[in-house]
Amino acid sequence: MRRIALVIEYDGTNYVGWQVQPNGISVQETIGGAFYKLIGERPVLHASGRTDSGVHAMAQVAHFDTECGVPADKFCYALNTRLPSDIRIKASLETPPDWHARFDVREKHYIYRINNAPHASAFTRNTALHMHYPLDEQRLQAAAKLFLGEHDFNAFKSVGSKAQTTVRTVFESEWVRRGDELIYHVAGSGFLYNMVRIMVGTMIRIGQGFEEPETVSRALSGAERSLAGDTAPAHGLTLRRVKYDLFDTEKLLFGSEAAKDPAFIPFI
Repeated sequence: MRRIALVIEYDGTNYVGWQVQPNGISVQETIGGAFYKLIGERPVLHASGRTDSGVHAMAQVAHFDTECGVPADKFCYALNTRLPSDIRIKASLETPPDWHARFDVREKHYIYRINNAPHASAFTRNTALHMHYPLDEQRLQAAAKLFLGEHDFNAFKSVGSKAQTTVRTVFESEWVRRGDELIYHVAGSGFLYNMVRIMVGTMIRIGQGFEEPETVSRALSGAERSLAGDTAPAHGLTLRRVKYDLFDTEKLLFGSEAAKDPAFIPFI
């Protein structure tokens, strides 16, 4: 039995999320269908984590076990001919048999994109939240810094979260401007259900001047959902990067230099 890892890019607009759901088509189900066309079976896909309905991924990682003799690096080519154009396998590689896409994650990196322009963009309507009123970047940065380190993120999880612990460590938390876009970069050991979207929703209110940056500290120490802001819409969120001891998706796909640039995003 062989274990194969896939690095997957997808536009989540038309899907109910990564995981198979009874109320619509998921990314996991769609890839399973491509496998069935390819090898006549649907292997169980274990992902680095779930992404919600409408959330995108530049580098989701999943693994599966198979006895199929297709070379590991050819799975991406074979699957892509059987997948819709909004899902692409960017890389496929063989791993040790005990390696796990979820349990071996060292760090995950998300971005949240805000199109902060007078008029919405036809090109980013599915990948960036449009906000026409100004946002104070200094206030956004001050709030973002307060998330750094180890905290109890109970106030920043959705009611549907089933996590056994709400303590997480955030390694990176900053806003980067690129033209009309404000892009939030956050990297951590792991994230709770809707955690990043609630963090962004809280910071948006701070950037608008309705709350002070200290709101973040109060929510972290108070650990009550009512102390944090709204949940930002899903379509602005993208899973950008996953790091393992075995490989780093950004280095694997784009090279070491791109992986060093905190503002690097390989799409417009």
